[in-house]
Amino acid sequence: MDKVNVLAQYMPAPAAPIIAKWIDYFQCEFKISKNRSTKLGDYRHPFKDKGHKISVNNDLNQYAFLVTTVHEFAHLLTWNDHKNKAKPHGTEWKTNFKRMMKPFFEIQVFPPDIHHTITNYLNNPAASSCTDLTLARALKKYDTHLSTTRVEELPIHAIFTLKDGRKFKKGERIRKRYRCECLDNGNIYLFNPLAEVLLATGT
Repeated sequence: MDKVNVLAQYMPAPAAPIIAKWIDYFQCEFKISKNRSTKLGDYRHPFKDKGHKISVNNDLNQYAFLVTTVHEFAHLLTWNDHKNKAKPHGTEWKTNFKRMMKPFFEIQVFPPDIHHTITNYLNNPAASSCTDLTLARALKKYDTHLSTTRVEELPIHAIFTLKDGRKFKKGERIRKRYRCECLDNGNIYLFNPLAEVLLATGT
């Protein structure tokens, strides 16, 4: 199966040929990865005999997958232009991210609500699409796995579990994250408001 057909399984089909061209043009190793709870995507610059490497989580909805892919390619372009002299998400990266989103706006691959939110986001992109809560919420509306609940939707003191079985009690919000106590060991963890968890039953 060629790159375009593979990519079209994970992102809006009209976007796949553009990304496939970028992969070839930049001679980039592009990997569709298993879920990583700490990041949606990753870029590694060339090192020794290895070229550019980009990986994106396979469980993202098609719009989140595309936005994350463009985010990582903006890192690649910034590295090509400035090597390690530019900040990871500085002005140079922001300029490239905005530039690389343009063709997808031109072919209108995003629904109106996401298009509008991304337009606002592009005025000053945050370090990651998941750190901009407005954009992250807009993208998450298109998730198909809705059996989970977001931490921000739970009442204070609610008990919830993670997929690994650990149980937590939700506490107060501190700046951008919620302070939650792990009931298994008493440790305190800070949760992103959009973290997907399972509401504990029988509590």
